[in-house]
Amino acid sequence: MKPALLVIDVQKQFFDESPETARSLTNAIEYINAGIALFRAKNLPVVCVQDIGEEDERVPGTTRFEVPESVKVLPSDLHIHKTYGNSFNKTPLAGALRERGVDTVILTGYCAEYCVLSTYRGALDHDFTPILLRGSLASGVAENIPFVERISDVISYGALKQVLG
Repeated sequence: MKPALLVIDVQKQFFDESPETARSLTNAIEYINAGIALFRAKNLPVVCVQDIGEEDERVPGTTRFEVPESVKVLPSDLHIHKTYGNSFNKTPLAGALRERGVDTVILTGYCAEYCVLSTYRGALDHDFTPILLRGSLASGVAENIPFVERISDVISYGALKQVLG
């Protein structure tokens, strides 16, 4: 198994959606950053996926598009820009992961029931094994997170750390 960590749509605009969304994102960032640190320590790929929404003025170069400073992604990480919920749809993600020998994707980010779940299903369509990192998902509707976890494969941070050695 060679995994990559995907950080999906953790962008400044979404913190302004609602207090519930901001709280959910803030809570998820602790686990996202723990995952990033673990992947860096193991020299494994970290991928930052950012959603473009022209109608919301969420485009590269705008504050709304940016990843918050509290998320520990680096400019040297792979950055993918998407216009669909599924991070694999019409992006270079699958090819970039294959070039790095990746066969498994650990998914984190926002919004659990939309872009994260769409990317989970997209990973299957591209023959990657998708796994959600428990605690690292965010949503404006808190009860949607356990639903998404129930219908998906999930791993805790502790188990992931053990598996990666």
